[in-house]
Amino acid sequence: MTGSPDTAQRLRQFGPLGVVVMLAIFASSVLGFTVTAILVFVWARHSNTPLLALGFKTPAHPAATFIAGVALGVTLKLGLKSIAMPLLGAPAVNQTYHYVTGNAAALPLLIGTVLISAAFGEEVFFRGYLFERLGALLGASRAALFATVLVTSGLFALAHYQDQGLPGVEQASMTGLVLGGIYAWKKEIWLPMIVHAAYDLAAILLIYMGWEEAVARLLFP
Repeated sequence: MTGSPDTAQRLRQFGPLGVVVMLAIFASSVLGFTVTAILVFVWARHSNTPLLALGFKTPAHPAATFIAGVALGVTLKLGLKSIAMPLLGAPAVNQTYHYVTGNAAALPLLIGTVLISAAFGEEVFFRGYLFERLGALLGASRAALFATVLVTSGLFALAHYQDQGLPGVEQASMTGLVLGGIYAWKKEIWLPMIVHAAYDLAAILLIYMGWEEAVARLLFP
């Protein structure tokens, strides 16, 4: 059931109801981005916002989108791990997830979390929802789109501080710019989701296999 025209309009606008709902969706991230994504879909339904406005459109070439997303995600992870993060002085090993090294029992839950909460939930919120909301607020100019990429990347980076500290913020700021840039260019969410999933799965593989330090010191011993 969709929302009434009056309620739908108030949910889309930035009056009291719209702002309260937006803050509630923001706050729900403390429960995990799976919950946040669900609330975004509830908001979309009751505000009569089509899923197309959140980037859910079928890619023209699904197989090519998948292959390109996997390749870009893996390349991005290796590039940041071996070049960008060492230049920033980040530790070679991600201590937050070091427990995964050689720990096969930890993989199912972590992979499930990565695919559902991170690759899906975070993209629905940071790219789909926030791009739609900031677009409604700032307009569709190039300057507004550029500002949206910066703002969403900053928020995405800050979301990684609690569990990964400053290195997590630095890394997420760069991945956020790439994912936001892709979304701004393609106006569809599947490619950023695939890139995000491939990036995180590559990170898990490096940690599980104990390859993190070797990759981090590949160019900067």
